[in-house]
Order: sequence, then structure tokens, then C-alpha cells
Amino acid sequence: MASLKKRGKNKMYYAQYYENGKQKRVNLNTTSEQFAKDKIRQIESAQFRQEDIPLPTKTSLPKIIEKYIFSLKAKVNEENVKKVVSYLRLTFGSICDCLAIKNDKIAKKAVKRPSSEKLDLLEVSNLEQLTTEQVAKFLSSLVVYKGISTKTVNHYRQNILTLCNWAMTEGGVKFPGDKNPVSSVKRYKEIKSDIRFLKLNDITEQLEALSGNLLFQTMVAVYIYAGLRRAEALWLMPSDFDWNAGNFGVIRIRNKVFNGKKWVPKTRSNRTVPISSALRQLLDKYLENFKPGTWFFSTPEGCKWDSDNFSTELRSANNEAALKWTCLDFRHTFGSHLASKGESLYKISKLMGNSPQVCEKHYAFLMPECLYESVEFSEDTTPPPSHKPTTPKTSPIPVPETLELPRLRLVVNNK
Repeated sequence: MASLKKRGKNKMYYAQYYENGKQKRVNLNTTSEQFAKDKIRQIESAQFRQEDIPLPTKTSLPKIIEKYIFSLKAKVNEENVKKVVSYLRLTFGSICDCLAIKNDKIAKKAVKRPSSEKLDLLEVSNLEQLTTEQVAKFLSSLVVYKGISTKTVNHYRQNILTLCNWAMTEGGVKFPGDKNPVSSVKRYKEIKSDIRFLKLNDITEQLEALSGNLLFQTMVAVYIYAGLRRAEALWLMPSDFDWNAGNFGVIRIRNKVFNGKKWVPKTRSNRTVPISSALRQLLDKYLENFKPGTWFFSTPEGCKWDSDNFSTELRSANNEAALKWTCLDFRHTFGSHLASKGESLYKISKLMGNSPQVCEKHYAFLMPECLYESVEFSEDTTPPPSHKPTTPKTSPIPVPETLELPRLRLVVNNK
């Protein structure tokens, strides 16, 4: 059985009941006796059915975030955990150890768009205090004061939404009304922009610009001709290359463990990428001058490249040649040229480790020109010598090369 108690200057109603032999007193956050009695009936009904008490919990925000990040480390790779930590830090601040800034210099460099005004964080002591209004206002301020893109705003929204969903399903959190407050915040409409990729002459220019740095030239060639993600190439080991498979060998992107550190591809599935003739020539040249150790592509000290450090070094090398291409542009180049050749989106998705839907979003616009002959049922698809309409031989009226239309005079009837 449960009972009502009225406490405090505001005369708030409290529910008092026993759970597992211990007395509990929970603030119902209302001064309405009718609403309070309805809550009491819900509590008694839940106790009768031996179900969870339908009352909001009170969970410390720093503690629930610590548990959430700990849970993520067991499910996703380290790079994705870092991204989540970064978004949550910029949302709630450094409120716990897992969101604390490890290096101030790196943190300052990571701020790409300083806000024009003071940007208020989401300040709540308990996760259950988070409201739809707070989240909507915070996201709006990111657009107005920080000027970030709607795509990035949606990333913020998704990270807060995922945190609350996990807290409700695995963290023992109960929001008022048993509803995630972020689910009512609508996504921002994203402005679709065409992807950047290198054309054939751009590829030649890029590889020639790195001719003095054989290591970077080969790594960029792998990104362009194999479509690997940045981290996938940095985690390559000599055993990931099968030089006898296929026409020119294959690269196997797969899970691996090194010194107790586990790495898995972004989609958590292994794949095999064939090596093209152009890439094989550059790889053979690389192997003549470098002897891979633990890593196929290593730093001058023989260590594995840090992703950010590699991007910084590559950017510096490209800046000398006035080139602005990035690893993501190289990867898009692989998919774009396959689509231009007329390869199916299914094949492209398998080679790149994406879903067909993602490949369709990025590369479908490149395919129509390659599909002109796909509608022909017959074997002979040779186009006629001229696509211009011809004049019938029996036509008694010659068709002039240029046709001048008569001038028209507008007559207005005033009746």
C-alpha cells in the first residue's frame, strides 16, 4: 500500500511506500491532490502486478554518462568512442572524468568554429531534468551563435538522443511520462551537397605532387585505388595483403588485436578489396624501398600512425603543391569512378564496406550516363550514324537549313 504526504513550504505531495522491505518517499512534483491520488493508484497497481514503479527516477548526470561511455567501449571501436565523448563534452561540459580534457593544446585546436556569443551548455544535475525545450534551444544556439551546419547539429541531437535511449533501456532511468525528451525535437533539414572527388588528371597531379615522398604517395594511392577509410590503411599489416589472389592481389580489411588493443572496421564486418594494376605498380615500387615491419605503413620511428598526425602531415605536404584533397576525397574518388564506369551500387557498397543506400546517396547521380545502353534488349546497340531527324525521300518540300519565322502583328479588337 502507498500513502500521500504533504511536505515543504510549497505543499508538495510525496508518495510513501515500501519496496523490498525498505520505506521510500518520492516527490510527485505536484500540489494537486487529484493528480497525486492518481499517481498513488498507479503505484499500487504496479505493486500488485509486481512491475516497476511508474515514477521518474533521479539519476546523477555525471554518473550515467560514465556508465554510458564504459558501455560504449565494449561495443564500438575507440575512434567512435572519442567522437561520442567530444559531442557530449561540448553538450554538457567536462562534468566527469570521461569527459575531461586530456590535453588543452589539442582541445583548443579542435575548436573549429568559436561561437560569436557565449554558448550555454545543457546544465542539469540529473538526467531526468532534461526537457525538450532545453535541447531545442541548445541546438538552435549552435546554428545561430556558432554557425555550424545542420548536418552537425543533427549529430549533436543524435548523440543526446542515443544517450537518453540507452539510459532508459540499460541505465535504469525513467523520464517523466516514460518518454525520451529528445525524441520530440525534430531533425534539421540538411542541405545536400555534391561530394568531392578527383578526376583522372587530378589523380595524376596528386600522385606526382608526392613523388618525393614515396611513403605518402603509396598511402594516397591505396586510398584512391582501393577506397579505404583513413584508419583502415593505418591499421594494415603485411599479413593483410594476399599478393597471389585475384589478378594483382587483394587487401583484406579485418579485425585485429595488437598489444591488447582491439580494432574493428567501422561497419564491424570484414571485406576484401582487389588490387588494381595501377596500385600494384606503386605497391611494388614501395616494397623495393621499404621493408614493412609490424605495420605495412609506419612512421619513421616504426610505429603505427596516429590518424590526426597523419592527416596533419599529409595536409602540409599537399599545401606545398597547393592541393586541398583529403582522405575522404580519396575514398570518394574510388566510389565515384566505379559508378562512372557503370558498376552496380551493390558491388560498390561491398568493395567500400557501406550499405547500398549510402552508396546510392553519394554516387547514384554519376550513373545515368552509363545506363544509356542498359535499356537495349538486342545485341546490336550501335547508334545510327546521325541522331538528327532525316527528311523523307518522297517529301516534295525541301527543308531549308535555317527557318525564318514570319513576323506576327497583333491586332486588337476594341469592340
